[in-house]
Amino acid sequence: MPSTPFEEVPGSPAARPIAGPRVFPARMDAFPSVRSFVEEVCRAAAFGRDDCAKLVLLIEELFTNTVLHGHGGDSDASVHITFEVADGQISLTYEDAARPHDPFASWKPPDAASSVEDRRVGGLGVVLVASMAQRVRYAYTAGRNRICLVMVRSS
Repeated sequence: MPSTPFEEVPGSPAARPIAGPRVFPARMDAFPSVRSFVEEVCRAAAFGRDDCAKLVLLIEELFTNTVLHGHGGDSDASVHITFEVADGQISLTYEDAARPHDPFASWKPPDAASSVEDRRVGGLGVVLVASMAQRVRYAYTAGRNRICLVMVRSS
């Protein structure tokens, strides 16, 4: 079993699973169930409203990219979502069966000096995910894309 993002932090307490893996079809009409799951996890982890809204937005970005770009539309392929909590942090492991794609491989922060018109179209979701998470890791394992990330509770 692959390590969790928490195991990469020396001295960090062992993470405890809080929820998951929960499996959803890669269909846009499944997102309300995904959102409910994330909100349930936020309550159990004592994440405040703002932190929960960020986590929902982050998951929505990953899920939408899986459906639209990974599968080219609604699919019955599975999306697995698991959360762990440790020391004021929440870890997300997000897995899908779409074609291999590391969204962070060529990610660069946008040039703040450039105008909106000069910036590349697309890729803003990756910027959003990377900026909201403390750590992000991608792997393609056993036919699945796996994104692990860690968010720190702000409240």
